[in-house]
Amino acid sequence: MRPLSLFIVALTGLVALPALAQNPPPEGAPMRIRGSIEKIVGSDLTVKSRDGQSVSVALADNVAIETLIKKSLADVKTGDFVASTGIKGQDGKIHAVELRIFPKATPDGGRQFAWDLTPDSVMTNATVGTVSKTADGTVLHVSFKGGESEYSVGPETPVLATAPGDKSLLKPGAAVFVIALKHDDGKITSARLYVEKDGIKPPM
Repeated sequence: MRPLSLFIVALTGLVALPALAQNPPPEGAPMRIRGSIEKIVGSDLTVKSRDGQSVSVALADNVAIETLIKKSLADVKTGDFVASTGIKGQDGKIHAVELRIFPKATPDGGRQFAWDLTPDSVMTNATVGTVSKTADGTVLHVSFKGGESEYSVGPETPVLATAPGDKSLLKPGAAVFVIALKHDDGKITSARLYVEKDGIKPPM
């Protein structure tokens, strides 16, 4: 092969390698499964989803299992990082369905995005700025990367914190919220889930 041809082949390889590195194949489509455990065999979890379907989920060897513990609004302070499922009301404001206090901020700095608990729900992961009392409850003003928002937290809204769990909690009948991926072959996998403990079910 001529030197010029060799140079072209080498150059093509150098261009192609970064392109492959920048465009890895997708791991799967994100999905969330809400329901109760039907059974678990080894690392294969079967969930009866809220729509009545039995969903088989392959758990990762290092699956992170989390539980929730009760807190109160008195535990929420300026600078805390919180996550909250909210519903947009007819008044245009966001009303919290649940509020969770995180031990630290998420790597992305927080964000607000559409959620699938109900058609008009949103998820807000953000840092608390102010906590204000109103006639209807409490209003949290929060900030996240690139924006800010506020939502009301009524007296009936559960305020929770995360706590570590383990596979011993994965028993038939226990409520779960599974963060999963659905792959091209139809297989569903999960590396993280929330499970009911002491009667506290994942509300998000």
